[in-house]
Amino acid sequence: MDLALFDLDETLICEDSTGLWLRWLVSQGFAPPELIEQEQALMEQYYAGSLSMDEYMQTILAPLTGMGTLTVSGWVRRFIQRDILPRVYPAARERMSWHQQRGDTILVISASGEHLVTPIAQQLGAHDALAIGVEIVDDRYSGNTYGTVTYKEGKVARLQEWLDDQQKAKFNRTWAYSDSLNDLAMLEHADHAWVINPAQPLHTLAQQRGWEVCNWVR
Repeated sequence: MDLALFDLDETLICEDSTGLWLRWLVSQGFAPPELIEQEQALMEQYYAGSLSMDEYMQTILAPLTGMGTLTVSGWVRRFIQRDILPRVYPAARERMSWHQQRGDTILVISASGEHLVTPIAQQLGAHDALAIGVEIVDDRYSGNTYGTVTYKEGKVARLQEWLDDQQKAKFNRTWAYSDSLNDLAMLEHADHAWVINPAQPLHTLAQQRGWEVCNWVR
């Protein structure tokens, strides 16, 4: 049995899940419109590799602070049906199905919050998900995060924590799928690295390393 690691945003789906989520919150009147501009400015830092994840998470969790978990989970279910499932790459579904047929364990590992990533991964048929921990106190969102941040090298660190908890599971080889140079540590960690619709710097690196380069379209 192998382990298959899938990034979420721009890998399994054709857009950024958090950006879509914030637009959904604004469209429903649950967040102010200026939040979208704030998130877009932060995403420019992400693509430049200079993002402060603490600042990013504080910004995107602000609309949920003090909200009950049942309320938010209902919002997330509606959001996934409307805005996530239609954006899943058909080739991503095929690749996940290929791993499922082999009996592999599929893990979605993302730098988005677990309040989004975990239910999305469940909808896509993954076995588990690793994402940025979103703190809940007395069944309400505190607006804070916890644990190892699944960003850049943090993805590999969080993966190792997860592996340490899998006492009975033994994985022969690891596959990793991502679109982003920010996931370089995860791609280097894998036995089989696949880069999805990469920008030129990652495309060049993938060719140098002999990694698979894929063009996935909706």
